[in-house]
Amino acid sequence: MTSTIGRVLRDRNAGLYLGAVVVSGFGSSALWLVSGIWVKELTGSDGLAALCQFALWAPTLVGPVLGTLADRTRRRPLLVAVNLALGALLLSLFAVDTAGRLWILFAVLVVYGACGVVGDAAETALVATAVDKELLGDFNGLRMSANEGMKLVAPLAGAGLFAAYGGARVALLDAVTFVLAAGLFALLRVREGAPLPDPAPLRARTAEGARYLWGHARLRPLVLAGGLTMLTSGVTGALVYAVVDGLGRSPSYTGVLYVVQGAGSVAVGVASGALMRRFGARRFAGAGIALTGVSAFLTAQPYDAAVLAGSLTNGIGLPCVLIAGLTAVQRETPNALVGRVAATAGTLMFTPTALGIAAGAVLVETADTRLLLLLLAAARLLLAAPLLTPRGTRLDA
Repeated sequence: MTSTIGRVLRDRNAGLYLGAVVVSGFGSSALWLVSGIWVKELTGSDGLAALCQFALWAPTLVGPVLGTLADRTRRRPLLVAVNLALGALLLSLFAVDTAGRLWILFAVLVVYGACGVVGDAAETALVATAVDKELLGDFNGLRMSANEGMKLVAPLAGAGLFAAYGGARVALLDAVTFVLAAGLFALLRVREGAPLPDPAPLRARTAEGARYLWGHARLRPLVLAGGLTMLTSGVTGALVYAVVDGLGRSPSYTGVLYVVQGAGSVAVGVASGALMRRFGARRFAGAGIALTGVSAFLTAQPYDAAVLAGSLTNGIGLPCVLIAGLTAVQRETPNALVGRVAATAGTLMFTPTALGIAAGAVLVETADTRLLLLLLAAARLLLAAPLLTPRGTRLDA
């Protein structure tokens, strides 16, 4: 495993790309947490705080359309432009100083999420051509580790910066990280020809990616399992402030939980390539989903130690199905379709997150949090069972 990871890290493009992920991931992780704390402190509402996550995930509803953009232009210039645009957009959050101006924050988060969908599709397509297919599982795992690893430092740094100077300073930090990421993407050495003109209407081009994904016997079960898992994850995410309240902690304690979750994600990301080669993507994904079931059960317990253990277990389990699905898309999809297929897969896996957050934002105000978490634990174990059952086909990582 160590030699394989070394091969990935010695690649210049891989190093630059991972550097961009680390830089932008730091700012994004800080703002993601702080936006909820910001709303909570201005309004006192757990539901409105949870809607910050919904605003970020909502653009995945039109992911296939946004992903088509990544197939109609060169990917590296697109990544540079998207990151610079986000850096400029975030400066508008300096205007948010009262509850009456929170609409600006929610509007920025929606655009932020849309840019993220386009950027992720372009990144997935660019990596698929720049990295050896045999190393994609390791590379995607390292990417996940780099991104999730920011949760070890960014949430606490963001919460501390928010406590000292307010949310606008966290937005400024995030803006700077996006400008730096744009510079790193600009340094990538890739040869990209202009995509061939396609006279088909936008709807037809978008549908082509969906048809390919849905008709692929190995991609479809992984993506569907990922989507249903992320649906339950969205509900869990909306409950986090209620869980923290139940422990008698302040809203900033969510930062500690995200740090612990990030530690688990870093660990599994580094090992994911080797684990997929050993067990196959299907069983790797199923085992991860089962671990998220254990996580929900632990989080339902009214003890700090159990909730922290639940966060760690969730951090280990949740990335597995996402890494398996992304790697499968990159390995099994023609280059001309990767952007659309990746965005469609993203919609099927991440749109349920937005729906789960929205449902959780309602349920957290009306239902028993512990009972909800126990039901989620059972649902996740049921989702894992089919992937852990031996099948005739196997997608190796």
